[in-house]
Amino acid sequence: MRRLEVIRARLPTDDRTAQLLNAAAIFAVGFLMRPLGAWLMGMYADRHGRKAGLTLSVMLMGGGSLLIAVTPGYATIGAGAPLLLLLARLLQGLSVGGEYGASATYLSEMAQRDYRGFFSSFQYVTLIAGQLIALCVLLALQTVLPDVALERWGWRVPFAIGGALAISVFYLRRGLLETQDFMAVAADATVPRSSGMQLLRHHPKQVLTVMALTAGGTLAFYAYSTYMQKFLVNSVGFARDTATGIMAAALFIYMLLQPVAGWLSDRIGRKPLLIGFGVAGMTFTVPIFTQLETVSSSFEAFLLVLGALVIVTGYTAINAVVKAELFPANVRTLGVALPYALANTIFGGTAEYVALAFKQSGIERGFYWYVSGMIAVSLVVYLRMSETSEAAVDRQLRKRATAAMLVTDTDDAVPRKYS
Repeated sequence: MRRLEVIRARLPTDDRTAQLLNAAAIFAVGFLMRPLGAWLMGMYADRHGRKAGLTLSVMLMGGGSLLIAVTPGYATIGAGAPLLLLLARLLQGLSVGGEYGASATYLSEMAQRDYRGFFSSFQYVTLIAGQLIALCVLLALQTVLPDVALERWGWRVPFAIGGALAISVFYLRRGLLETQDFMAVAADATVPRSSGMQLLRHHPKQVLTVMALTAGGTLAFYAYSTYMQKFLVNSVGFARDTATGIMAAALFIYMLLQPVAGWLSDRIGRKPLLIGFGVAGMTFTVPIFTQLETVSSSFEAFLLVLGALVIVTGYTAINAVVKAELFPANVRTLGVALPYALANTIFGGTAEYVALAFKQSGIERGFYWYVSGMIAVSLVVYLRMSETSEAAVDRQLRKRATAAMLVTDTDDAVPRKYS
């Protein structure tokens, strides 16, 4: 069962929307730990290695998942149930805050310069794969268990699986090779150590750029993916298992698109894809959500959801490598993680709560305009920022130089009638 559904089941209230709001609040609190995790674990990965940062983050995530799996219900321990869930969410928030920066940095540093976008896109492949596994487990549980059993104990199964997988990933990450970029920095005693002060003093423009380009992208991602399933049930009126099936099918195709978009960014640059997301997201977010309000066909809903996910692919596939390419190696993990975590907390972590607050106030469509407006803000940054892919820039310059040489050679080869 998805996190919000689990949290909702542990909170006492008779109002479904209010119950979802309470669950979304606990979900959002986990995001508050992300900046702290990004700061502490970003410095840790910059100072001790990307491998060490990745190993620590998966330990924290596994601990949070196992805690959720064994937490008793509200009827058993009262207020202790949401408090334990809150603690688990804080551990997971701390983990994710460090995980994003460490994994983005590791993937970009291990890849060859001409393939950084392609390999970095697999960060979201693994993220979406995790969502798909959770959805498949949920579908299986909804199929084989009655609602009573699902509410009583079935919801624990996905988190137990997550904890077990985290243990496996921990051992896999212990065998990773360290990146050459980190090894070079670690061997140079003159390079300043990573710190928040070092980052803000020497790279303030890059920090602000990461926050601004993240704001619209992370809000769109959570609106189109995490909140979308609740929207299909709570607003459109689909049954839970139907909404889960729609999201699973759309997310699977979305997952496959990430490497394609990453490869494309290596050929034409990161900026065109970001601009494409910004223009399409600003233009089509409101129509997509508005049209979903009236659909009765699950296939039509699938196409609309997939359309939204295709749009946000221009951001998700390459956002990690764009951020990594903005910072030098000595502060790269912290530079990627901290400003991203701040924007992710403010806009991504509150997406569901804001959406449900709009709905409870009777102006649900205000959320659609809010998402569209924030994408427009990020679009301004995409238009103004420089291309970060050195390989794409070099390739474009070589093409221009070759074209100029061909024009010159052709002009010299043609006899001139007038002199």
